[in-house]
Amino acid sequence: MTDTMPPLPDTPPLPAQPPAPLRRSFSSTAAGLLGLAAGAGLMGAVWGITATTGTGPGTFTLEGAFALTEDASDNGSGCQGTGGYDDIAEGTSVTVYGADGDVIATGHLGDSNSPGYGTCTFDVSVPDVPKGEKFYKVEVSHRGTLQLTAKEAENGEFAGTLG
Repeated sequence: MTDTMPPLPDTPPLPAQPPAPLRRSFSSTAAGLLGLAAGAGLMGAVWGITATTGTGPGTFTLEGAFALTEDASDNGSGCQGTGGYDDIAEGTSVTVYGADGDVIATGHLGDSNSPGYGTCTFDVSVPDVPKGEKFYKVEVSHRGTLQLTAKEAENGEFAGTLG
């Protein structure tokens, strides 16, 4: 008996293929978070560039003084108006209006001192007032506005009195 060999194939068999690489897919939540982080980083970079290149008109701090010249008392912890002026004290609102009459910045009366004779003087400091207005109007409490030129406002020359 002779050993018989099986017939040879016409083409050699293909070599075994390596396994396909594993693919990781992001969930929609992870993809959304990645997009959000990239967008926030891009916006931060744009903000940083524009803030340092001065593309906008900028801002300044309006500074000055406000004096209450009657019915004021100093109780040792700050001045306060009395009678019809009881709305005037440290912390009273200060509103800055632009030339169009829109509110453009707000602040408050700061530290006070009393030189005597029923008067008080308050520091005024309103940050982040946009530059570029033709003039500014400043109102303490609800007592009406005082108008300043842009130069006066930017140079810290606000001076108001009541009483």
